[in-house]
Amino acid sequence: MTSETITAAASGTWTLGDLVVNRIGFGTMRLPQQGEAFDVDAVPGDRNRAIRVLRRARELGVNHIDTAAFYFSRLRSANELINSALAPYPDDLVITTKVGPCRDSSGAWQDHATPGQLRGQVEENLRQLGRDHLDVVNLRVVGTDSVAERFGALAELREAGLIRHLGLSNVGPAQLAEARAIAPVVCVQNKYGLGSPPDQDAFLRACGEQGIAFVPFYSIAGAGREAGASADADGDALLPVARAHGASTAQIRLAWTLHRGPHVLAIPGTGNPDHLAANVAAGALRLSDDELTALEALHRDGGTG
Repeated sequence: MTSETITAAASGTWTLGDLVVNRIGFGTMRLPQQGEAFDVDAVPGDRNRAIRVLRRARELGVNHIDTAAFYFSRLRSANELINSALAPYPDDLVITTKVGPCRDSSGAWQDHATPGQLRGQVEENLRQLGRDHLDVVNLRVVGTDSVAERFGALAELREAGLIRHLGLSNVGPAQLAEARAIAPVVCVQNKYGLGSPPDQDAFLRACGEQGIAFVPFYSIAGAGREAGASADADGDALLPVARAHGASTAQIRLAWTLHRGPHVLAIPGTGNPDHLAANVAAGALRLSDDELTALEALHRDGGTG
């Protein structure tokens, strides 16, 4: 397939609250550094290249960008790069950020924010992005504890006009139900891809039934997580499908994810302009029933069969 001629519009659209986005978006976790994300010793990424990637994403029709104030290296901040590359922001651009996790100035992880600290994290994102409100804020959660107090704090900031829409990240069904009793939830951002456990399949479907976007992270990287994708993870079932479409196995993984439901959005991240174009082009892939059956078997086998 010819990546350069395909835009994010080919992936279709979804509405986050009242914000229409193309289903292929862009994640900025990999922009601030070379190599593994969150490595305190990572070499900072090339600033000019990162800005070119962000602007190219816009040229390719990407209007949903995922970021966080804790995406940074020694010299680079994802939010600052977005601000430099894209401000003044186009009316159709939706920027989604996350709060909860915290890193100190050295890059070391700190305790997650308390309800009282969340306002400071929201204000830090506003300052770095140069905005007077945030389109979507996801509460990133670790563990299965109650989210009521923290989500309630964000709901108050939504009522105050600092946040337009709320979402959740790394949660389960009970936490989603708890949050929805407090304020509307427009998206759930969880780890998901080929080989994910059955409970995530069920949760993905449940989100769709409730009109909530399901936004997978690590849908290409899989077990590689912050380190990125590994060719060793590509099972034999992926290769013939990729060859049939003249695509890479990473593109097939993305396309499969989008086939899981019209409410599924993708936010693949990269600092490479060629990989960016390929990721966007994956939104145009249409897999046949036979291909989906083969990939479903791979999925049940753990994604590496």
